[in-house]
Amino acid sequence: MPRNTDPITNSVWMRPPRSRRGKPSLSRDQIVSAAIELLDAKGLSGLSMRRLGTKLGAGATSVYWYVANKDELLELAVDEILGEVDIPDPAVVGWRAAVSGVIQGLRSVILRHVWITSVFGFRPAIGPQAMRMSDRVVAVLTAAGFEGAEVAYASSLLMSLAIGSATTDSALHMATVRSGKTVTELVEEMDPYLHRVASDYPSYVTWWSENKSMDIEKLQKDSFDFGLERLLDGLAIRLERKER
Repeated sequence: MPRNTDPITNSVWMRPPRSRRGKPSLSRDQIVSAAIELLDAKGLSGLSMRRLGTKLGAGATSVYWYVANKDELLELAVDEILGEVDIPDPAVVGWRAAVSGVIQGLRSVILRHVWITSVFGFRPAIGPQAMRMSDRVVAVLTAAGFEGAEVAYASSLLMSLAIGSATTDSALHMATVRSGKTVTELVEEMDPYLHRVASDYPSYVTWWSENKSMDIEKLQKDSFDFGLERLLDGLAIRLERKER
């Protein structure tokens, strides 16, 4: 029989709750917390049911009581991490600041758990923490004046900025870790190549030569903040046009 690869029906959140009979002494929260520790320390390749059981000192049997496989365990871990995203109250700070807080929080969470970018989208984000975040974002955008598909458009645009920014920033961080060099040292290594191709790409190389002393790590955060503010500006203009 072919394996069922449907991401919806296979989701850990779609399964009916199990009875408490035979429940191991370890809680699901303990298991998920230990899994996140392994993932943060060793990445996706460092997580296995056997290794997790060893870390918990309970064997893999306890883990399998809660999840059928590693994919389901990752679903639980991702949802737990999304619970770290703070959601400001729009009634207190306004819709722009509330949305900005969520998106900045999501970026920060991804940067703390860089492995998460590799699993986004493979399973539906329908766990309680993901639904809490989605529900609040929808509520904020709806209260601001967006309707119907516009809510999905705005939410997708903002989420894409957070995920994309964090993905590229974490990749640069990992490059420094693997090389044992600073960002500045890695940037300086590009000079000989850029001088060699300067005549082919004059605009880029001129700009680079004039600005290569920039603090790259600060530039990454500033670029994200710039992008977020411009997206919010655009959304605000969209709302103003709707009101005319």
